Amino acid sequence: MERIIMHIDMNAFFASVEQQSNPALRGKPIAVTGSSTRTVILTASYEARAFGVKTGLTMWEARQKCPELIIVPGNNRLYTHVSSQIMKLLHDYTPLIEVFSIDEAFMDITGSVKLFGSVERICHLIKSRIKARFGISCSIGIAPNKLLAKLASEMKKPDGLTIIRPENISRTLEHLPIKELCGIGRKMERHLLMMSIRTCGELGRCDEARLTGKFGIVGSRLKQMGQGVDNSPVVPAEDAEEVKSVGHSMTLKMDIRERVDILRFLLQLAEMVGRRARRYGVWGKTVHLTIRYADFTTFGKQESLREHINLSDDIYNAAVKILDSLELTQPIRLLGIRLTNLQHQTNQLPLFPEEQTRLKLTEAMDQVNNRFGDFVVMYGSLLDQEGKGSHVISPAWRPDGIRNVAVQ
Repeated sequence: MERIIMHIDMNAFFASVEQQSNPALRGKPIAVTGSSTRTVILTASYEARAFGVKTGLTMWEARQKCPELIIVPGNNRLYTHVSSQIMKLLHDYTPLIEVFSIDEAFMDITGSVKLFGSVERICHLIKSRIKARFGISCSIGIAPNKLLAKLASEMKKPDGLTIIRPENISRTLEHLPIKELCGIGRKMERHLLMMSIRTCGELGRCDEARLTGKFGIVGSRLKQMGQGVDNSPVVPAEDAEEVKSVGHSMTLKMDIRERVDILRFLLQLAEMVGRRARRYGVWGKTVHLTIRYADFTTFGKQESLREHINLSDDIYNAAVKILDSLELTQPIRLLGIRLTNLQHQTNQLPLFPEEQTRLKLTEAMDQVNNRFGDFVVMYGSLLDQEGKGSHVISPAWRPDGIRNVAVQ
């Protein structure tokens, strides 16, 4: 049976949620930003997009394009809540749902069509229920695979529905620019353009040996993409591969260079990483520290430990050790900590009284913060910290599983 894959994409999600929750913003050009004054535009309403305001612009650039633009600081808790509720709603139509990002999901509805009557009816039900319950619209793409379903959802926005049927795949791709395919970024596009490959049709007809000679094993995948071939399944969260790392990074409100300031942010990051690791029962043996200077130069260094860890102060101490091995030459704009070389294991009870006390204190902090919110209970050195960096939701965020980061 030919697969029927749906890709659902919420239209201007953050901005739409803000307009729905605040009627005064409806019909107005608004742009959602991160919590930091140094952030960029995360998304813009369609009223603002009409002026050229788009994701990635600085606030100054956005206001140059639209002087009447209303800036709305992002409410990450609200967005993650709405996203989680939408994903629950989608499970009424199929259990085969792969959350692609906070506002996107793939659905395998091959086995659901007979139950609901037709593909079009499933789309209509989903669109109408999301609109009625959340007041926002979505665009839907239907195709035989994930690659084409995502492409289809981008073709008509907002509130669109596009179906790419098997017999129309070649015609759809023939003159389509290669950059329209998910997975071909700017760097890959430049390389392909240098090979005189501009459209998906040209990519699909290109000699595979030529592509593999240039890109290695990726060349075979590129040729398949140009032909609209994608055999990857829709993978629900419970069937997804185990996570390879747990990490957090933050862009700071202002550049810092004083050690006391750096250590304060490292402690906060270590607590965020450690808490997620403990929540999902993973321990890591390698700690990575990432630093971005004021001029955007980014580098990292890692330290492998003798034992696996997931307590925040152990992660912090490892990060500080890495920091002390570096010679910082500029003020710091971004800091990040990542725990890798993970293993899942039951908690081994510590032998010594001081270790037992430390574990009990950590568990108590986790219980309080899990119930009442992040950093309700925190380390004393964080109490005088004004703001905690820029809390922009990662594209990897998921409503379930280890990527379900508790956001500010």
